[in-house]
This record gives sequence, structure tokens and C-alpha cells, in this order.
Amino acid sequence: MTMLYRLDAPAAAVARAFGASAGDDPWPGGYAAPGRFAPVITAGREAVAGPRPASAPRRMVPRLWGVPPPPSAHDPARLVPHVANADSPFWIGNLRNGEFRCLVPATSFIEWGAGTDVEGRRERYAITSPDAPIMALAGVWKDSEVPSFALLTCPANGLLKRLGRARMPVILHGGRAQEDWLRSNWRKAEALIAPAPDESLKASLLGDFA
Repeated sequence: MTMLYRLDAPAAAVARAFGASAGDDPWPGGYAAPGRFAPVITAGREAVAGPRPASAPRRMVPRLWGVPPPPSAHDPARLVPHVANADSPFWIGNLRNGEFRCLVPATSFIEWGAGTDVEGRRERYAITSPDAPIMALAGVWKDSEVPSFALLTCPANGLLKRLGRARMPVILHGGRAQEDWLRSNWRKAEALIAPAPDESLKASLLGDFA
């Protein structure tokens, strides 16, 4: 599972790229990891009181990567950063309601490969999309004591499998896919949970990650 990604752009630039209002999001650019706050893009409807309008301006808001687990979890302090099963009762209510789906901006996500370097450390790769300098990863948000989100995952494509990975984040390529994830019914949104085409991504070997 992806446990690290980068968003190398400040909040205002990210908001412009997604046609959203950045509000007072303090994001300066850098990396995101579970247990840290990072920007997400919502359809904006969660901020509207009263009857829900058909559409609302997109909002960019900081949320914690990792959702508090269900009461049945053995470790209630261990956050849940990913959605592997979109049919899980823990997730399905939020996923079927478009206002809880979100876009997670990222300039790259980091994957550990199966090989090792000359010093015996596992190889690390930055996965980027040459056609999308800022990618949109599919996410879902929940509110409890802390506003939080999780990344949707799907089986790995050929590129990620060659690196030794079994799963990858769901990447929403293009404005239509992003809008469907935020606003369409679950039938359309669920169809987007699929591996990205190999040719849409590039893997670059990293040295020490800072």
C-alpha cells in the first residue's frame, strides 16, 4: 500500500489547478504520510447548511490522512489510511454519497520496490504522471474528532506489479473522471476504481527521500 506521497506545490497553486477555493489551507508543499494533514478537494457541499444544492464551488481543505478505525478494531488508535474493499460496511455509506468523496492532489506517490540498492536498502520509486503534473487520487472523507480521509486502492497495473506491488492508488485521469468521482452516482463513481494504464505513469528510482 502507498504510505507516502508528495504534493510539491503550495495551497494556492493546487487550488487553482482544481478550480477550488483554498480558503486558509496552510499547505506549503512537501510530502504526506499517514497521521499527517494534507489538502483534499471536495465538491463543497459539506459546508452548505440546509437543502443541498445541485452543485457548489469546490473547496480545498486540510484533512488528516488516516481515518479512525471502527469500534471492532483490535487497535483503536491505529488509523486506516486506505480503502481496499469499497463494499465494506465501514466505507460504503460514505462512498455512495458523493459529498463524502474527495480528490487527493499529489505530484508523485512513493512505492518501495522488490529490489535493493548497493547498501542493501529497498529501492524506492517516485510514480508520476507525465500528462498530469498534479494528479488526482481518489479519496473518501469521514468526520469524527478529527477531519480525516483515506485513499482508494485497486489492483496494481503492470508497471507497479513489475516493482513488486500488489495494489496502487486509484488515479482519476481527466476532468470528467474527477467530476464524476465528486458528484456522480455510485454506479459511475465505482467504475473509476480501476488500475491506471501503464503508459500514463512513469517510475523513477529515488535515492534517500527527504
